[in-house]
Amino acid sequence: MNCPFCGAPKTEVTDTRPVSGSTAVRRRRECRVCHERFTTYETLHPTAPKVVKRDGRREPFDAAKLRHSLELATTKRPVAEGDLDALVEAVELNLMSVRKREVEARRIGQMVMRELEKLDTVAYVRFASVYKNFQDAGAFRELVDGIGAGADDGQLPLALDGDGEGEGDGGNHGGARDGGNGEEGVAADA
Repeated sequence: MNCPFCGAPKTEVTDTRPVSGSTAVRRRRECRVCHERFTTYETLHPTAPKVVKRDGRREPFDAAKLRHSLELATTKRPVAEGDLDALVEAVELNLMSVRKREVEARRIGQMVMRELEKLDTVAYVRFASVYKNFQDAGAFRELVDGIGAGADDGQLPLALDGDGEGEGDGGNHGGARDGGNGEEGVAADA
């Protein structure tokens, strides 16, 4: 680490401690040349897997895109910002822990829908209507009739093994965003 004051490459770590509530490490350093002290922070930047879209495109997971979709779904709803942050963070951590290079967008969508249903059923229906690309009121009715039917084990579910068929996801396995007109809707494919 070069000294930010004199540019000398010889610095010494005098203190190291973890930053509470994160994976960062705080280090106090002292320059061996000018004897100035400074603080550095080290953070881990793990790489999330690529998201495989319904059309076969692959793109990096974008937490900001997911957050934006959740904000749209929860507009004018009594959902705390912290709850949305926690949901996005849980999805990110879950994706990083599966140790796969690629994850289908529909799996992420299913996971988000399960968690969003617990937070706010109206936001859940909003998100699902775009995610599942509803074409008529009957699809809404089916979704609303099924609210609360899923098991709540307190865990953030991300079943990435197997093909995922029969998981009660409504049968639309793509999470269409645009309805064929190229315009992006509420629920982003993460």
